[in-house]
Amino acid sequence: MTSAPDGELQFESVVPRADGTADATACAICHTRFDAEYFDVNGQQICRACSERVAFHSSTPREMRTLLRAGLAGVVAAVLGAVLYFAVLAISGFEVGLVAIAIGYMVGYGVRIGTRGRGGRRFQVLALLLTYWAVGLAYSSLAIKEMVSPRAADASASISRPQSDGAAQPVTPETPPSGTARTLNEEHGSMTGGRFLIGLTQLLAFTFVLPVLVIAGSMPGGLISGAIIVFGMMQAWKMTGAPVVTVTGPYRIGAAPAAG
Repeated sequence: MTSAPDGELQFESVVPRADGTADATACAICHTRFDAEYFDVNGQQICRACSERVAFHSSTPREMRTLLRAGLAGVVAAVLGAVLYFAVLAISGFEVGLVAIAIGYMVGYGVRIGTRGRGGRRFQVLALLLTYWAVGLAYSSLAIKEMVSPRAADASASISRPQSDGAAQPVTPETPPSGTARTLNEEHGSMTGGRFLIGLTQLLAFTFVLPVLVIAGSMPGGLISGAIIVFGMMQAWKMTGAPVVTVTGPYRIGAAPAAG
């Protein structure tokens, strides 16, 4: 167990001494000599201060501000990943599996930044949902683009269509009565906020449903798309998990730690 260069703890290896063996009388993390006691972490000996650090980093943060910070960082990463996925789909015309995995990595990294290197089940679920949402957001961008393009072409054709005399005539909108205009403006002003929330909710639901529709509508090739999405989600899940460590002690110098 060592301290990574960026300050985040890692639990995969022990830094050996110059003679190639681990020092049983010094902390495996900070290399401080033991005075009278030590703690055991997954079979390795550490000092009291490092045991507290290990216990802190391996625990799941419960503060709401940490969850909000992780959610904000994850949303930013998800939007950037959706932009990347949309660009690849729009330019190449086909899906690239590495892009979905890259989205999972981006979201997982963003959530880890928000938690400041810590993890836990709630952050894994958050990263999982954001990765799936990023893929749906990329798909919805393509769907909106496909819907808008034909309408724009039809509108352009109808505007430039000549009249019976061979010349295009300008269209003059009719002016409603002043009382009717006032009523419409009042209704529009009172319903703008509600319509915006309804539209935003519908768009959010559309981004979550669209990947399922794309997979179901392109069977059996949709199985590959589904596997790609799952790979990206699993990448985010693995990156945001809390390390599994067991801290026991304190033990007296010369005493062997209890098994298990």
